[in-house]
Amino acid sequence: MGRRILISNVTIVNYDKEEFVGSILLKDGKIEKIGRDLQVSVDEHLDGVSKGWLVFPGFIDMHIHGSEGFDAMDATREAIRGMAHSLVKEGTTGFLATTMTQSIDAIENALKNIRHYESNMDEAELLGIHVEGPFISSKWAGAQPEDHIIEPSIEQFYRWQKLSGDRIKQVTVAPEVTNGFEFVEALSKMGILVSIGHSDATAEEAERAVELGVKQATHLYNGMRPFHHREPGVVGAMLLDERVKTEIIADFLHSHSDALKLSFRLKGASGIILITDAMRAKGLPYGSYDLGGQSVTVTENGAHLANGTLAGSVLTMDQAIRNIKKATNCSLQELVSLSSANAAAQLNLSNKGYIAEGFDADLVILDQSLNVQKTICRGRIVYDK
Repeated sequence: MGRRILISNVTIVNYDKEEFVGSILLKDGKIEKIGRDLQVSVDEHLDGVSKGWLVFPGFIDMHIHGSEGFDAMDATREAIRGMAHSLVKEGTTGFLATTMTQSIDAIENALKNIRHYESNMDEAELLGIHVEGPFISSKWAGAQPEDHIIEPSIEQFYRWQKLSGDRIKQVTVAPEVTNGFEFVEALSKMGILVSIGHSDATAEEAERAVELGVKQATHLYNGMRPFHHREPGVVGAMLLDERVKTEIIADFLHSHSDALKLSFRLKGASGIILITDAMRAKGLPYGSYDLGGQSVTVTENGAHLANGTLAGSVLTMDQAIRNIKKATNCSLQELVSLSSANAAAQLNLSNKGYIAEGFDADLVILDQSLNVQKTICRGRIVYDK
């Protein structure tokens, strides 16, 4: 008989139901039972009486490069392990390790490293790989090194997917570059989540890309042709197209609070996915760090290259939900959509992003101020404040 954990007297929150105070029984990494007041013998009991605890599905970060000194491009087992261990402190129970524009050899070393990685029970689960670059526009490279940008190649992608052991789940691409539209269509037909990003596409080109299979926009507002009233650009097209979900870095640095409010008003809770786009300096003191061979200075004003370009973030997922709540005054149910349910849907994870019997026991317990109290991955308490 497997280890059983009972969580009782907590407010259970899903994206599509009214929250209620109840109990959750966990066994063998799954949610075994949910009820108003479960009375069962267990190995461990977490009682939220008088604590005001909220229980959300564990956060899913679809776009993260690094954390606490580690980066997916380090191409070492220790780096992925270090990231996975650090993320549970912020309530993240699953993530896509995100690569960046680098030499083909560097990207392939990162993919091969991830191929054989198996998540431990005491860390956030590696759900796959997000390839961000090198198939992007040099006009909107941002912190992606321009020297390594190349044209989209279906043959190159086939090789990379094989090297990764079919673990690439998401690819960011600029569809308007040479071979871009064909690339979008081919990947979409393979079941890869194609995201438009680091792109100079016009609104018309962006819409064509959606018709061919783009289902997501990478860090909305950032690294893309902005909105103009005579040419709405990628931003305008993605805000208006209901078929597309948009990543958002809700740190008030990558996007003004009113820009967050605007996107929420137009896309709704079902159309936005909170991400961190964090680099290795997350969780570490201010100072100088490396990102793809470039020096990044991290201060209270964020992470920047020497020329002032924003270079990812040091945002945590729990801070992201507090920020979006402050900007939009969204409901708890909407926060679940933004932090896990939408990501699970995009990645076709039918057993995550929801609190129901039979689902994976990936949960985050928050206080009333949305601070992480405990994180549970696959039925194990992996972080306890």
